[in-house]
Amino acid sequence: MKLADNKATLSFSNGKPAIELPVYSGNIGPDVIDIRKLYGQTGMFTYDPGFLSTASCQSAITYIDGDKGELLYRGYPIEQLAENCDFLETCYLLLKGSLPNATEKKSFTDLVTHHTMVNEQMQFFLRGFRRDAHPMAILTGLIGALSAFYHDSTDINNPEHREISAIRLIAKLPTLVAMAYKYGIGQPYMYPQNNLSYAGNFLRMMFATPCEEYKVNPVIEKALDRIFILHADHEQNASTSTVRLCGSSGTNPFAAIAAGVACLWGPAHGGANEAALNMLYDIQNQGGVAKIGEFIKQVKDKNSSVKLMGFGHRVYKNYDPRAKLMQQTCNEVLTELGLEKDPLFALAKELEKIALEDEYFVSRKLYPNVDFYSGIVQRAIGIPVNLFTGIFALARTVGWIAQLNEMIGDPEYKIGRPRQLFTGSPRRDVPPIAKR
Repeated sequence: MKLADNKATLSFSNGKPAIELPVYSGNIGPDVIDIRKLYGQTGMFTYDPGFLSTASCQSAITYIDGDKGELLYRGYPIEQLAENCDFLETCYLLLKGSLPNATEKKSFTDLVTHHTMVNEQMQFFLRGFRRDAHPMAILTGLIGALSAFYHDSTDINNPEHREISAIRLIAKLPTLVAMAYKYGIGQPYMYPQNNLSYAGNFLRMMFATPCEEYKVNPVIEKALDRIFILHADHEQNASTSTVRLCGSSGTNPFAAIAAGVACLWGPAHGGANEAALNMLYDIQNQGGVAKIGEFIKQVKDKNSSVKLMGFGHRVYKNYDPRAKLMQQTCNEVLTELGLEKDPLFALAKELEKIALEDEYFVSRKLYPNVDFYSGIVQRAIGIPVNLFTGIFALARTVGWIAQLNEMIGDPEYKIGRPRQLFTGSPRRDVPPIAKR
């Protein structure tokens, strides 16, 4: 960051002397006012619930312009990456800052491919969970437990350890997600195969059985790879901030990523695509397409608790750039699988059409977001709804790792310690029990 031409002056109406605060500029995006010395100079903190106006760090990884509907990974538009690169190339970009050449791509892909197996004891660890446990509960435990199996890469301050743990996490997440799924349905685990792509290998571990050969469908493989790319990173969101905050204490990378998974589980964050599909199921159960008008009426009613899930976005004030790509993929998958006329997917397309044309939604810019389409794609592929957030965690792991490594390498980083505006009781003495 560089010092801006102007400074910010903070003045007080109670006669206190005004103070000047430095203003810094990034390469793109809003300038920031540096308030690090505010408490020392004034004895006051800032108050910003949800950190909506606070930059918590410097970062060179991902940039979002919500007004323009723009998402950049290391400067590259998400549209170009989704069209021209695969997920492991995107991983390399996020981790190292540049796209790999052919030699670097092969070397990185080989490295990830040969670390996809997990310690055999993880199978016994899994058996401690109930069969009907939510996959995210299982994943939080399994990822945290990796630090118990791989203690040779748990020093977050050691660059070599961080690099080893990064490869292990990226490589093993598909295996762990597939194991959690297989455990829940009572099928045997499928070991990874080194001759398959990252997405192809995951599909096989999810849907193959030892009874017969499994052939990866290239359309589905491409769709899943695109889902991974579109979810790989998204700036300083709740789970990324959680990983950074957790990692700032010096804990090991596996624990920091497990914290991110736990945060992602929330329905307001990673559970959004699950919520979107559950909404479609609810409409379907109430009568399907014929009931959409009634559902839309309830959504518009201010006194109703009915919400339109999978539409609009907290950051993107216009169209979610990932949604357009996912819409294309959604159409390709439904056509490939012959599901265009499936009642649930027909309902989704009709709801999409209404939201894109109805003035109520258009004026409020409640366009379909990436969660709406990715939920439809995953359901069409055969991924159960309760595993959607697990797929999200799988994809986002590389972004979390890149953000964690960036923070550790930042000479200005300190252990996170937000302040508060205290509204409780002032100091008071404890009365004897007879007088309470």
